[in-house]
Formats: sequence, structure tokens, C-alpha cells
Amino acid sequence: MYPSELTGDYVFDPVHSRFGFVARHAMVTKVRGDVPLKESALHLDAANPAASTVRVVLDVTGIRTGNDVRDGRLRGGDFLDVAAHPHIAFESTSVKHAGGDGFEVTGDLTIRGVTRRVTVSLDYTGLAVDAEGVTRLGFEGRATINRSDFGVTYNAVLETGGVMISDRVALEFDLSAVAAA
Repeated sequence: MYPSELTGDYVFDPVHSRFGFVARHAMVTKVRGDVPLKESALHLDAANPAASTVRVVLDVTGIRTGNDVRDGRLRGGDFLDVAAHPHIAFESTSVKHAGGDGFEVTGDLTIRGVTRRVTVSLDYTGLAVDAEGVTRLGFEGRATINRSDFGVTYNAVLETGGVMISDRVALEFDLSAVAAA
């Protein structure tokens, strides 16, 4: 399926990877943000993708949306409660080839101390050697969750109908993996 030399242990480069989210705001626009990577581990088995594993821990205290007031609210008790739950974690339970360069990575996602099973659609985008001679593997991924499933339920009803913040949140991943040290 893929060159056997891709088999090995990797980490996601925090400088060249993005763990993002998108939520609808006031029913008319979208707010985008990202959460910095704290740690990661990726084991790839090119011949047998089912033997591959992914583990990611994000530092929610560093959440960024481009608005300091909103970021502070997201860190607070109405939303992610970073004082009690400073990390978001994902640990894969299965990896399946989905055809072409696509994979379905299913695992346990923990947000605000609540763990739910989530499937991430992940595409392998290629291999490159950068200017410093580092070999990088690229991936792009996406998943959709309901934030209320993780105990993030704060909202406000709008005068015009609807709510201030969508329950559905799109997760977006742009990932650069490098060999683990």
C-alpha cells in the first residue's frame, strides 16, 4: 500500500501542525480557533494500517481564536474549564484504510473530563524532506463532534431565534509528522 520505509514511530511537529476547530456563532458566521500541541505519538505500519496508533494531547490553556476576551471565556468554567481540565486527549482504538490515501482513525476523545468515541477522517498528503534534511509526513483530517456530548453546554438564545453558539463543532487537522527521537 505505502512504502515500507514509512513504518516507524513519529511525533507531530508542533510548529508545523494545527489542531483547529470551527463553530457557528450567532447562526450567521463561523469562529475558528486552534489548540496547541502538548505531546504526541504516532506509530505507522505501512503494510498493516490496523497496527498503526495515534496519541495526541493538546494544551487547552493555550486556546486561540484571535480574540482575547473570547479565549478567556472558552478557558473558563462555562466552556472548557481549563483550571480543572487543562488538556484535551485523543487515543486511537482502530485505524482502517478507507481507500486511496484515506484512513478512518477511531479513538477516545476526552474533553473536560468526558470521553467519547470519535472517528477522524484522515488523508495522507505525502512525504517531503525539508530544507534542514528532516523527513516529514503530511496528513489532513477532520471530524465533527457535538460539544454538549462533552459537557460543554453553555449557550444563549438569540432574539431573532436560534442560539449564540452551535452545538456542532468541526475539528480540523493539518499535521506534519517527523521521526520520533
